[in-house]
Amino acid sequence: MDKAKGSSVFAYLQTLGRSLFLPISLLPIAGILLGLGSSFTNETTIKAYNLQGLLGNGTILHGLLTVMNAVGSIILANLPLLFAMAIALGMAKQEKAVAVLSSAVAFLVMNVSINSILVLSGKILPDGGLASSVTEGTITSVLGIQTLQMGVFSGIIVGIGVSALHNRFYKQQLPDALAFFSGTRFVPIISVLTYVLVGMAMTVIWPVVQNGIFVLGDLIGKSGYAGTFLYGALERLLIPFGLHHILNVSMWQTAIGGTAIVDGVQVMGGQNIFFTQLASSDIARFTVEGTRFTAGKYAVMLAGLPAACYAMYKCAKPENRKVVGSMLFSAAITSIITGVTEPIEFTFLFVAPMLYGVHIVATGIAFVLFQAFQITIGQTFSCGLIDFLLYGVLPGQAKTNWLMALPILAIYALIYYGAFRFCIQKFNLPTPGREEGENKLYTKEDYLKKDADENALSKRIVEGLGGAENIVGDVDCCATRLRVILNDISLIDEDILKSTGSKGVVKKGTGVQVIYGTQVSIIKSDLDEYLQSIAIDDSVGLA
Repeated sequence: MDKAKGSSVFAYLQTLGRSLFLPISLLPIAGILLGLGSSFTNETTIKAYNLQGLLGNGTILHGLLTVMNAVGSIILANLPLLFAMAIALGMAKQEKAVAVLSSAVAFLVMNVSINSILVLSGKILPDGGLASSVTEGTITSVLGIQTLQMGVFSGIIVGIGVSALHNRFYKQQLPDALAFFSGTRFVPIISVLTYVLVGMAMTVIWPVVQNGIFVLGDLIGKSGYAGTFLYGALERLLIPFGLHHILNVSMWQTAIGGTAIVDGVQVMGGQNIFFTQLASSDIARFTVEGTRFTAGKYAVMLAGLPAACYAMYKCAKPENRKVVGSMLFSAAITSIITGVTEPIEFTFLFVAPMLYGVHIVATGIAFVLFQAFQITIGQTFSCGLIDFLLYGVLPGQAKTNWLMALPILAIYALIYYGAFRFCIQKFNLPTPGREEGENKLYTKEDYLKKDADENALSKRIVEGLGGAENIVGDVDCCATRLRVILNDISLIDEDILKSTGSKGVVKKGTGVQVIYGTQVSIIKSDLDEYLQSIAIDDSVGLA
């Protein structure tokens, strides 16, 4: 693969990764509603805490919590459709609303086409039952349609395909007699026609793919602790490239991450297994299959990385500790409360990559320890204190074994503090506060106070990216990173970007990620408005 092609692939994967992040960002609210609703309507929990009068059946709170449970469940149950719409939204270059509508229509068409073939082939009987030859778990109901069990892959197939059709045909010209259907009106039409064929093809292709997925999932399952370690280490390794969302989706939402029978129904994907068990009233203990690829991060986010911050603070020069202390304290609290760790990780990734290597290995080991001690705490967006309480403490010790996590957290705090302090001092690593001149970074707030112009920050970011004409397509972001595609990556001025509060810049081909932290969504919105305003000004000038 030549350099240009590699850069193009990376840019494509980066765009796909940020598109996957949008439906993933729905999981926290869905998980919170489901977690509270299922925990406090569970008869065992109500009796254990003697809350019959407050939360018992027939009370107002019981009714409200039942609704919350249902709302959380419906979001999780329809993730394939949400993935289809989100990918189309994220990967369409223009006229995004048309792409989203087309993806929803294509999703319905594909599944109805699959259903029709399954009925015609006798796999689905006239009464809606399944033929005896059908393997359990291979056919499910999606939006009331009996179709192949494809999980979020069905949404990904639709989202990627429709976005490609949209980008190719949204300016399509047709003969005068059909001119009404030209342009954006042609996109849903070609999407429907295409996904009738895709649905028919899936009835042949998907069973083969499905068998392959089951084999891969079984291989990972049988690989035991080695597979668990590999996942944990790889998940952190992909963070700098922004591709970890793709790995997580495959493990959390598909059979690659495991399968389980819950209340007589086969469930695929670790996160799906956990939340299905959480919503069940008949589960006495959550299984490791549901948390094998999530629980280990609690040791890192609640204890390891905050301890690493303290080690970096202690290794800073005394005269610099006040400055770097506030920055590191804020990053540590963010990790503990929300599970957002990238501000810490990128702090030492760019100045001391050796520490990131230590972090990768320690993360893999943490996943193994949580699996070995049968600690079954689930997660939604990230493994912060909120998720720990909702999906570890509230369901109860009997279901999650959360008390066993506490000594591991304490040990991990000591390991990270000791390892980081030793490496920093032994190899004289330039972590924050150890070198002159490195503490002159501006926060967003500092910069906005310095310049009263409300567009100053956006202007400065555009300047650091090489000018508005150097930015290709839309600006986007994930939890902590501004993501852009540039015409010429050599025009980036990292010093200018640093002055806007950037924690670092990741460059690969034409794809660029500027690290800002948890306020990046606001920065992105301001930048969008600024770019639109100067585009309007330019068009007026030309007129």
